[in-house]
Amino acid sequence: MPDGPLRNDLTIYDAEAEAWWSDSARWVRTLKNMVPGRMAYFDGFTDWQGAAVLDLGCAGGFMAEALDDRGARVTGIDPAAQAIDAARAHAAQTGREIAYDVGVGEALPYPEDAFDHVVCVDVLEHVSDLPRVLAEVARVLKPGGLFLFDTINRNPLARFATITMAENVLGLLPRGTHDPAMFIKPGELRDALTAAGLVPGRFTGLGPRGITRRGDFTFGRLPGTAIIYMGTASKPA
Repeated sequence: MPDGPLRNDLTIYDAEAEAWWSDSARWVRTLKNMVPGRMAYFDGFTDWQGAAVLDLGCAGGFMAEALDDRGARVTGIDPAAQAIDAARAHAAQTGREIAYDVGVGEALPYPEDAFDHVVCVDVLEHVSDLPRVLAEVARVLKPGGLFLFDTINRNPLARFATITMAENVLGLLPRGTHDPAMFIKPGELRDALTAAGLVPGRFTGLGPRGITRRGDFTFGRLPGTAIIYMGTASKPA
């Protein structure tokens, strides 16, 4: 028997699918509260209006709907089939035309040059084959397109913040959500992006910036990349 929880437990996204949009689960609210901070940063790189955008690892659709709000033509993909069902249901309830597919980043079911941009948040630290995922991102991006992402740094501080505090103490995430061995140092990610044929841009931090009346954190850009960091990479034109 293992001593601790299963690590990189991706079943949590299906387990909470029915309540994804209800705000009843604190950890799901945490994911939702991260969206404005991410979008505030990503908005500085492109005009989303009319762009074909893939939300890679979309879960129940928080980022996909934020992109739809900005006028993008959005496709979301995720391996969690029940979370995709929740995303489809919420899109239908709110009159959104977002295409959702079940699938994995290592084998995207789309043709070459299909998207103007690919957005990928809270995903890269979970995938089984990072180089393959980035190669697929490069394949489906149009020349001149952007890959916009965030992930978690691999170091003792990041492990303390995300595993010890966020999972074990504060309950911001279910225990076992992350495997700290799968976290990615910025230099490693830059090398992997380059190997995939993408040109990395600047990286910046993402973290807590305030607190809501319910006691949930709000998030925004931070200067350091020691824990969560965001960035972009472009496909050469």
